[in-house]
Amino acid sequence: MNATILNIQRYAVHDGPGIRTTVFLKGCPLSCWWCHNPEGLSLERQIIIWPERCIRCGDCVEICPAAAAALQAPGPVIDQARCTLCGRCTETCPSEALEMAGRDISVEELLQEVEKDRVFYEQSGGGVTFGGGEPLLQYDFLKAAAEASAQRGIHTVVDTSGYADGEKLLALSRHVDLFLYDLKHMDNDRHREITGVGNTLILRNLERLVKAGQAVVARFPLIPGINDGDHVKRLGAYLASVPVTTVHVLPYHNIAQGKYQRLAYNDAMQGFQPPSEAMIEEAAAVLASYGLETKRGG
Repeated sequence: MNATILNIQRYAVHDGPGIRTTVFLKGCPLSCWWCHNPEGLSLERQIIIWPERCIRCGDCVEICPAAAAALQAPGPVIDQARCTLCGRCTETCPSEALEMAGRDISVEELLQEVEKDRVFYEQSGGGVTFGGGEPLLQYDFLKAAAEASAQRGIHTVVDTSGYADGEKLLALSRHVDLFLYDLKHMDNDRHREITGVGNTLILRNLERLVKAGQAVVARFPLIPGINDGDHVKRLGAYLASVPVTTVHVLPYHNIAQGKYQRLAYNDAMQGFQPPSEAMIEEAAAVLASYGLETKRGG
């Protein structure tokens, strides 16, 4: 059983307790305006172009069997209609001006990579975290990998939007120690506008997980002009009612803007700025006022 992943990040400290190995699976059913991994939205592999790195050697043009690569003034360009995603141009580029986003991996290959960091898990209380994209989009692989991880005694975390089949989510939870659960907006219509889907299923699945006794930490991406102000109070009241006891405030950042340009994606966050320190502190204080353990970051 194979999946398409973006990458495996070692020594992660913001994706659950301790030192972790984070596996980013490709593909997501949401299209959040502020996504900091836009290369993870599509299930398909993609070639990312970094024109500023190009040294104009022409190796990509010469090696492409489909004649899809060309050199222009800014740097390399790829004809998407011709490209077969064979990856030869990314492998041969000496300056890494062409990068393949996505590679296939089996459950066993993945666990072999995860096992390499076991000593760090044991010393820090860490483990493996499955994120994305949305890891539940490749459910069969995720379930098999989580089960294999649990069987090896590795602490297993899933970072999810919650937008998935509820029965599958509960079946997966038997092999998961902790869910990091994203809550982006409490208003269903606004949620649909900024993510492409409503939040009814997401909230229902969160409540089902908590009712089943699953450990859950809520994650709240704080974005000025989208979900700040009175929305934070609404979120706090909801989490306290579920109840979810811990929430992490994730301040919006705009460091992914360049990726949207390289992928030729529309950047809906033009003009939006990260929250100020005062806004972050205020949001954390409001959430804490509802009896929630509130932390900044992962």
